[in-house]
Amino acid sequence: MMRRDPWGLLARCVGGGILLLGGPEGGDCAELSEGKEVVVVYNRNLPASLAVAEHYAAKREVPRRQLIGLDLPKEETLSRSAFTRQLEVPLKQRFRDEKWFEYDYQVVPATRERVGSVVRTVKKSTVRYLALCYGVPLRIASDPEFDEEGSEKIRIELRRNEAAVDSELAVLPIDPNQRPIYGPLTNPFFGATNSFMMKPETGVLMVTRLDGPTPETAKRLVDLAMQAEEDGLWGRAYFDLRGLTSGEYKIGDDWIARAAEFSRQVGIETHVDTEPETIPATLPISHIGLYAGWYTSHVAGPFRAPRVEFMPGAIAYHLHSFSAETIRSPSLHWVGPLLDRGATATMGCVYEPYLALTPNLEVFFSRIFLGFGFAEAAYASQQAVSWQTTVVGDPLYRPFSKPLNLLATELAAKKSPLSQWLGMMNVNRALVGNRPVGEVVRLMAQDAGVQLSAILSEKLADLYRQDGKVDESEAAYRRALRLNPSPNQALRIRLRLVALLADQDQPEGVEAVLDLVDRHPAYSGLGPLLQDALGMAKRLGDQDLGARVQMARNSRGGAKPLDP
Repeated sequence: MMRRDPWGLLARCVGGGILLLGGPEGGDCAELSEGKEVVVVYNRNLPASLAVAEHYAAKREVPRRQLIGLDLPKEETLSRSAFTRQLEVPLKQRFRDEKWFEYDYQVVPATRERVGSVVRTVKKSTVRYLALCYGVPLRIASDPEFDEEGSEKIRIELRRNEAAVDSELAVLPIDPNQRPIYGPLTNPFFGATNSFMMKPETGVLMVTRLDGPTPETAKRLVDLAMQAEEDGLWGRAYFDLRGLTSGEYKIGDDWIARAAEFSRQVGIETHVDTEPETIPATLPISHIGLYAGWYTSHVAGPFRAPRVEFMPGAIAYHLHSFSAETIRSPSLHWVGPLLDRGATATMGCVYEPYLALTPNLEVFFSRIFLGFGFAEAAYASQQAVSWQTTVVGDPLYRPFSKPLNLLATELAAKKSPLSQWLGMMNVNRALVGNRPVGEVVRLMAQDAGVQLSAILSEKLADLYRQDGKVDESEAAYRRALRLNPSPNQALRIRLRLVALLADQDQPEGVEAVLDLVDRHPAYSGLGPLLQDALGMAKRLGDQDLGARVQMARNSRGGAKPLDP
């Protein structure tokens, strides 16, 4: 059963009016997975772990008998022997006892090269997912004493037995006599286009975790996922490339660039950064629905702020070899901080994976847009299992499961402010469909809904500016500021006003900088703005204006630090 294309990635259709919805998105919803397909594992030695398991089971209607408490260490890392004894073996036994897996046995005759054997395969399963709750260990440590026949034949950089607990448990359906411990295993789900076939009978149990720096963070993952399933995953997409044009690492940039293009084609407001550095702290990012970027060890730029404007259901991923070395810290690496600041779903690596064996983001985002669930998309994007990737989020989360016209009807009935994002999507689809900017601007300017929306007024202002209409752009930006924008959106609009007016060498440009300083005194990019404003005031010969700028500079600790 092929998943449908509820958000129209493969069959995009822009209606006759800018804000009207229509086209193939109006088909039936994709068939949703249910709680009965999930087995939930918690750490019996940690009460908070049980609390997370019970919260998830109640929300997703997981049968009580599918909650499994195990006697596990409280630390994030456990030894290979402890993993086998305390986690892997008890789970296999429970799956067998409950008949969640039913097996077939095949005799493999002996040959001159090998002895005969009996191979066990899963012939029938009633579950597809395993959800590991806060407190279940994250990483299996390397065991240099572990000896395995044939390991010497593995490429030396892959000749390792450490792994992510999630990824190692994903191969539970495979006969242990048929899978080595050393090195990665080929993932039969990689590149899957038919999510119905992604089940244990074809080789993999999809394992994710409900985890994060705190138990409250872990509980929130399902709450935010279900909110996004109900009302849609909306907002902006931010894709952070490194600007690579050649070399062995270019593949990472290519993945992210193609993911960004999928986002743009869908109609999501998409920002692409191609500078070698990560997104700078001076860029005010707001309403984050999607994020993907690379490559720095610890959370950086605008994501370091105590409050980041993630939308409910937001999917955020930073590619780094050790992005999930720990996920219980709100400040170290990437997975923990992203979850702490409000992301709903993410992935990361617990040990060095090597770039080609990290999730392929082109595959991941394309499957998400095509209606796959989070776990399905995560496992379709990985070339290897029994390796280093951990997948953090509700396995059942399916962000793009509802057709757009159904969402439009429901949001309109609730008078939800999220409806403005439908308008944004249709504007962007019109532009992707090569409708002239002037025509799009004219239709937006005539729409009463645009006049009441900070989101759409900012977009209209951007398009006016693109079309060279400075006065109209300024008016639209100022209207957006009166329509209750988010804090980061307001900062971004004021920065765009400053940039718009800077070329005019008029007092209004300096006033816009002073207004920004007054309203956003903690903004890290004020120094260069004030330096430019002082130069503008001098060119205008306006001593009073220059004195006000100098006073603003002095209030920030004097002029010296601001000089280039």
